[in-house]
Amino acid sequence: MTNYRIERASDADALARRASETIAAQISLVLDQRDRCRIALSGGSTPAKAYSLLGQEHLPWDRVDVFLGDERWVAADDDSSNARMLRRTLLADGPGRVASFHAVPTVELADAEASAAAFGDLVSQHCPGEPPVFDLMLLGLGDDGHTASLFPGTEAPTVRDCWATVGRGKGLDRITLTAPVLSAARQVIFLVSGAGKQEALRRLVDPDESSDRTPARLVQPASDVLILADQDATAGL
Repeated sequence: MTNYRIERASDADALARRASETIAAQISLVLDQRDRCRIALSGGSTPAKAYSLLGQEHLPWDRVDVFLGDERWVAADDDSSNARMLRRTLLADGPGRVASFHAVPTVELADAEASAAAFGDLVSQHCPGEPPVFDLMLLGLGDDGHTASLFPGTEAPTVRDCWATVGRGKGLDRITLTAPVLSAARQVIFLVSGAGKQEALRRLVDPDESSDRTPARLVQPASDVLILADQDATAGL
């Protein structure tokens, strides 16, 4: 059974600082032991502040491979692109800009299915293992219980035979890592903020909760799952 460890921050700013410090410490730890560190990051407004702080950390960024756990099937300069958000935060102008960012192929390919296949190949090339192993997987949690783009009631959470698939939710095709890859990561961190996430967070840590209703429960790594959350999100626990 997956064990969840919750660390609470007082507010969104404190949460961003805590997330940045935690990710930086994990990268340092990995690079003490291995030549490269491979991390997958989530999109959304909650982590953007953390990425801006993280990009200022003095780390051996030239040995870090950065991926996204999921991406909307839009152009790289679209306002809703996670890659655009990363380029404006983590990869903007601090030390983090020299990290190797491996963007999800999107509209340059024929359709979302082609993008998912290409992204699966890209991840396999850089992350050894079957499923591929990331050193750090940072995930968000939707108020409906989704993580990455594994939405309840869709096909994506059930996919086990490939490393990336098409997630369909909220009116847009998305490319997402599949549950086996999310679970293979050496360290999984959920970043959760806001009162609107109370119910989803309560369901995530409930051992009796169904992964059909809350696909985030499909993420079951061998190590403890760390949940970094603010007071608003944890008020229901």
